Amino acid sequence: MWTYIAKRTLLFLPTLFIITVISFGISRLAPGDPAANKVGQGSDGGMSGRSTINEKTVELIRKQWNLDKPVWQQYVIWTGGLMGFRFTNVFTPEGTSWSNLTWVGTPDFGNSFLDNRPVFDKMLERVPVTLVMNILAVIIAYAVAVPLGIYSATHTGTVADRVSTFVLFALYSLPVFWVGTLAVTFLANPEYLAWFPSGGLKSPGFSSNWSVWKQLADYAKHLALPMMVYVYADFAFISRQMRSSMLEVIRQDFIRTARAKGLPERAVILRHAFRNALIPLVTILATLVPALIGGSVIIESIFSIPGMGELSFKALVSRDYPMIMAVFTISAVLTLVGLLLADILYSIVDPRISFGKKSS
Repeated sequence: MWTYIAKRTLLFLPTLFIITVISFGISRLAPGDPAANKVGQGSDGGMSGRSTINEKTVELIRKQWNLDKPVWQQYVIWTGGLMGFRFTNVFTPEGTSWSNLTWVGTPDFGNSFLDNRPVFDKMLERVPVTLVMNILAVIIAYAVAVPLGIYSATHTGTVADRVSTFVLFALYSLPVFWVGTLAVTFLANPEYLAWFPSGGLKSPGFSSNWSVWKQLADYAKHLALPMMVYVYADFAFISRQMRSSMLEVIRQDFIRTARAKGLPERAVILRHAFRNALIPLVTILATLVPALIGGSVIIESIFSIPGMGELSFKALVSRDYPMIMAVFTISAVLTLVGLLLADILYSIVDPRISFGKKSS
């Protein structure tokens, strides 16, 4: 197992290199000029309005952001910063000069094009919100969907199974942006039902002097509606995966043997069938790891939640290349880590799966 983990970890480097090269190239292919946007020329980067702006200012900004250099040189500078190097005019008109290459020792994603703040600092402000929301979403989704899936598998064909299947798939078919908009309109609007705050994470009168429980209650009040909208679609997908996996397992011979031995049905389902039906859920859980940081653009935009989803969307709209590349890179790393964790969990939930050499 440890040999397998070491090999997979070593494969992270070339895989990550390819991902960052592709991501970097695609981000530069998008139309528009961030420097022109900075001085108010517009997002299309066209010639309209050039007579009203200072062309020299645009050139200076492009030079400051290294946008005047070829794409491959921009990638080298960005990668060097990620590895802890700092480049200062390394590429000159006369050629390449490494005399201005310094080692700072800490990875640097660069500064945001929007406000010139370090990208890492801006992400640190948003990650806790997104992390809490996604962890809660995973817990709620699995806590509801897994028991539903087990119940449907053990009571297949019953009225309860059919009703739960219909309701869950009806919810799954509803678009998140539509449900979120309706939720804000009818459940967070004084003209209808003002049961929940319309957005944000805190009340206007929020104070750090409040007790911990009062602060948590205020956060919970603001997160309740977004979380309900966030997780409802996951119920159907996870529960159906759990149901189909359980149905496949409980029809196998070892389950019939366990029942023939006189074990209680609860023990047969929970101790024998459930563990062997976990592999699809492990796969789904591994794919959710990147979302822990990526966040939800739709939910955070509708409910005005300052998370990573909102930050990523603004970066895409404004062509904030350093922020875009930071999100891409971290998402890629988390995806690779999630796949590795899935492989490890496979061998834990099912001892028959082994990644080591089998003894003859």
